[in-house]
Amino acid sequence: MGLLDTILGRTKPVRPDLDQLFAVPSAALTLQAGAGFAPTGLGSVCFAGVEGGTFARIQQDVRELLDADTDRGGIPVEFSQDTYGYTWLLARQPAEDTAALVNDLHAVNTLLQDGGFGPQLLCSLIGFRDARDRPLALVYLYKRGTFYPFAPVPGGAEKRDNQLELQVRAVVGDDLRMEKDLARWFPVWGAPGL
Repeated sequence: MGLLDTILGRTKPVRPDLDQLFAVPSAALTLQAGAGFAPTGLGSVCFAGVEGGTFARIQQDVRELLDADTDRGGIPVEFSQDTYGYTWLLARQPAEDTAALVNDLHAVNTLLQDGGFGPQLLCSLIGFRDARDRPLALVYLYKRGTFYPFAPVPGGAEKRDNQLELQVRAVVGDDLRMEKDLARWFPVWGAPGL
């Protein structure tokens, strides 16, 4: 970074660090003990849709990689598109196997990144619920290399529980690299896995 960048307040973009995802199983234990939220076994990856043969091949590779468990009773991966045109990949694992879910999400992100689609990756999320059936997601921002909690208020209205999100940040802040800029805690309404 040069002197002009410093004067103008520009910063170097953070390089994605997909290995940050491997901290989620430990954070899940902390979250369950500290706030009563248990993993659901659902997680998803969001990326901007790209047309073309190369992307179709990578999408097929992802499907083959994650659908390999279907022979042993697993559930195949699901692709969907949201109202903004983003593609979501939903992965499932047993609720108690957060490590396997994180491995799946890491593998998908890595395949897309290595295939040249890193700029299209937006986020990954891991779903949680508490005894009152409140949904919560730990969202990993690919381009920032950080996490933030997203807690939609149950009931269909697009409202979020900001107090709960701040509480979760305090609970798992030592386990995960948390996004400090609250303006980057984007809502992911209707995300698969929530």
